[in-house]
Amino acid sequence: MKKIFLIVLDSVGAGSLPDASDFGDEGANTIKSISCSPKFCINTLKSLGYGNIEELGFLGQVDKPLAAYGRMKELSKGKDTTTGHWELAGLILETPFPVYPNGFPQDVIKEFCEKTGRGILCNNPYSGTQVIADYGKQHKKTGDLIVYTSADSVFQIAAHEDIVPLEQLYEYCRIARKILVGEHSVGRVIARPFTGEDGHFTRTANRRDFSLEPPKQTLLDALKSAGKEVLAVGKISDIFAGRGITKSMKTHGNAEGLQLTKQLQQEKFEGLCFVNLVDFDMLYGHRNDIDGYAAALSEFDQWLSDFLIHMEKEDILIITADHGCDPGYPTTDHTREYVPLLVYGKQISPQCLGTRDTFADVAATIAQWLDVKYDCIGKSFAQIYKK
Repeated sequence: MKKIFLIVLDSVGAGSLPDASDFGDEGANTIKSISCSPKFCINTLKSLGYGNIEELGFLGQVDKPLAAYGRMKELSKGKDTTTGHWELAGLILETPFPVYPNGFPQDVIKEFCEKTGRGILCNNPYSGTQVIADYGKQHKKTGDLIVYTSADSVFQIAAHEDIVPLEQLYEYCRIARKILVGEHSVGRVIARPFTGEDGHFTRTANRRDFSLEPPKQTLLDALKSAGKEVLAVGKISDIFAGRGITKSMKTHGNAEGLQLTKQLQQEKFEGLCFVNLVDFDMLYGHRNDIDGYAAALSEFDQWLSDFLIHMEKEDILIITADHGCDPGYPTTDHTREYVPLLVYGKQISPQCLGTRDTFADVAATIAQWLDVKYDCIGKSFAQIYKK
């Protein structure tokens, strides 16, 4: 019974892509920035071959890596969560999601206000923590929603949980999702609830993403149609708008995500367990917190050592990322980077997988391993599995 665990370390990039300058990200390198922190310790990942990946030798190479290792380019023209995850699942975005460096147009805002019955504040690109610091007091006084965006294709709605109950905030997001179609089809509408008082506002763990539905079939659709399990941990189900998922398990951070993944390791299923660990991006990358980022990756590394010990004969583990978010870079935005690729299992032949041309190689490989027909642009590396 083949169980494949695909773990996405959200935003843990592996160095800027050749076209990074087109995105304003030349020289970004998430893993390099956090490797300088005293909190950084990834001995398990290095034993798998993390430092053997091209241009990551500064992490420390090992003579006999335990895993197959490499890195992947992003073929789609983006650097956001939805684009990255969709490409991992075989779907290439030919047209980038729209972005709004000057805020959303008035016709969109007008319709949103009419349908929610509330006014809005901000309507500009903004840091998520700074926007509640600057607008939280006025929001509490007026009940107007804080609407903002970033360098990514997102429509974010921040609201105090005492002013706008969570379910109401989620309903406002659903309203926005229905409005934002056609030319304004943003990748995600995101609920950003917060609590506290002026000067001490804090975002809560009740964030929720409302993504577009994938326009074409993904690996997840193919697996589900073939009768395989697709277990979604974290925000995976949100990213794919629930499509192709057989069981969804939402989390409130890395710790809960890792706990659920460990539990699923002990269960019997045939298929894919797709995991997103969001804290790297949400709590540390966007806040330029190098030490926090490094500590979070070190905690994952400690968890990983135990997970590897308990893998069964046919189990396969793939560790990668969806984009970068270099906390040492002079912005708080995602960064256009390669992503690492580590593949481990008792029947996986450790070897160099080189630089892959697209994240979709992961989808092509998983489909082949699970004997499911799925056509995509990716090239399979399934041959590293030795029966």
